[in-house]
Amino acid sequence: MLLKLIAKHSRPYVWWIVLVLVFQLASTITQLYLPSLNARIIDEGVVKGDVGRIWDLGGVMLVVAFVQVAVAVAAVWCGSRVAMAVGRDLRARVYAQVSAFSAREVNHFGAATLITRGTNDVQQIQMLTLLTLNLMITAPIMCVGGIIMALREDAGLSWLVWVSVPALFAIVIFLVFKLMPLFQQNQDRLDAINGVLREQITGIRVVRAFTREQHETERFGTANDGLTKIGVRVGNLFVLMFPLIMLVLEGATTAVLWFGGHRVDAGHMEVGSLTAFMQYLMQILTSVMMGTFMAMMVPRAMVSANRIGEVLDTEPSVSDAVANDPAPVPGAPAVEFRGVAFGYPGAEKNVVQGLDFVAEAGKTTAIIGSTGAGKTTLLNLIPRLYDPDRGEVLIHGVPTSELSRARLADAVAAVPQKPFLFSGSVASNLRFGDEDATDETLWEALRVAQADDFVSQRDGGLDSGVSQGGTNVSGGQRQRLCIARALVARPDVYLFDDSFSALDVATDARLREALKPYTEDAAVILVAQRVSTITDADQILVLDHGEIVARGTHEQLLETSETYQEIVRSQISAEEVA
Repeated sequence: MLLKLIAKHSRPYVWWIVLVLVFQLASTITQLYLPSLNARIIDEGVVKGDVGRIWDLGGVMLVVAFVQVAVAVAAVWCGSRVAMAVGRDLRARVYAQVSAFSAREVNHFGAATLITRGTNDVQQIQMLTLLTLNLMITAPIMCVGGIIMALREDAGLSWLVWVSVPALFAIVIFLVFKLMPLFQQNQDRLDAINGVLREQITGIRVVRAFTREQHETERFGTANDGLTKIGVRVGNLFVLMFPLIMLVLEGATTAVLWFGGHRVDAGHMEVGSLTAFMQYLMQILTSVMMGTFMAMMVPRAMVSANRIGEVLDTEPSVSDAVANDPAPVPGAPAVEFRGVAFGYPGAEKNVVQGLDFVAEAGKTTAIIGSTGAGKTTLLNLIPRLYDPDRGEVLIHGVPTSELSRARLADAVAAVPQKPFLFSGSVASNLRFGDEDATDETLWEALRVAQADDFVSQRDGGLDSGVSQGGTNVSGGQRQRLCIARALVARPDVYLFDDSFSALDVATDARLREALKPYTEDAAVILVAQRVSTITDADQILVLDHGEIVARGTHEQLLETSETYQEIVRSQISAEEVA
């Protein structure tokens, strides 16, 4: 899964990997040559006063050591470059995939786990790639080369290799078997703590307003303790790993000195060969130990690869249209619903069903109903945040499923129920609607949205800073800036999802009056809770349990719709509104 993920979603870095292989091979060969050269010096010795031989042997050792260091550095540099590039490519793919998700997929995974998968999980794969290129290529070459060179020095001690290497492999297999499920739990617990933190930071005002700090502290403590316990269990295994490895290494060294010493005493081998054999055995065991470190990373990276693969293999339920955007149908309404039904995954019944209505250009269509009636869901179907389960939503006579995202974004601008601003400036936020908009266009949109007064009073005006989420402006100001952002786009269809709720009655009235000439050629569809906001709408749709139970003007509904009359009576008497 890991190799498939990297091969499928990362660029091919064949030449860089070839360079790593060449440099690692050169580094390992020179490293294997040094003990043999050292053994020759010990066994052959140097005649007293033979300065030339000392310089010859010393020069060879210096050159070999220099080459070994140079190619090792080059191998690490190339390997690091590949690993960082793989991490960059995977993060970009995860981001692109999440950007293509509809609200359905985002809700299915959850924001916290998507962030973790795009950062921490990618980092685990990146680290494994780095270790693979820097260690896993060197380890087998050094292990095999060390065995060959050790047998050349003395075959009689070869049994020490066949005993110590399997002992290390047994330790590795045991630890991997124990670590694999723990790493899966660790990533799940990391998701959980990220989710709690994100929720608490986002909802800090609510927490403080209800003095729930102690409760939220306990919630975080529970998630934190869960992550800590898994970390401790992983740490315990790592603590066990190093003593076991050192036991094998020190035991092998002692055995070489003990049994090798007897062979030297018996004249079966030279002291230099004994020294070289011990160095080669250490190189063999070191390579196995490097493989052990790799083995520690593989389970966690495999878990991370599976989690990233789940995101990348998930097909967005709302895919961009592949065909050319069809031309608008002459005379077709700006928006049309034909028998539309939609239900969220796992829900017992549809949120909306049997929706049939049209919204004409130059007219205002208002949607009203009780909480949970499906008003926001209806609006979200128009810009294709969701695709309907049945029926069709059409823009200018063309089904939204046949329109590209770019075309749909040009046609529809929405102001969400929960206004959101991005970090940057007022101007950068407004230009989300049209990146080429002039300052004059921005000020005109602010004027219509009744936001020009407070923006002009801010230091910098259009260039004044906006915090992430718009936390440095009030709720009403944030709402008006979001309305101005939609106005800058000058679309064919405006969607206002209860977008005037944070405005006082006077500001609401002025804004609606200013909107009329600005949106006279576009269709306006708005969701409202206040009846006073929609009294002059050309068409009012009354939603109840996801169905349109009445439609007409304000005056018509006051006479014919009991549901609408109840809504009116709950806010103000019918006589005052009429």
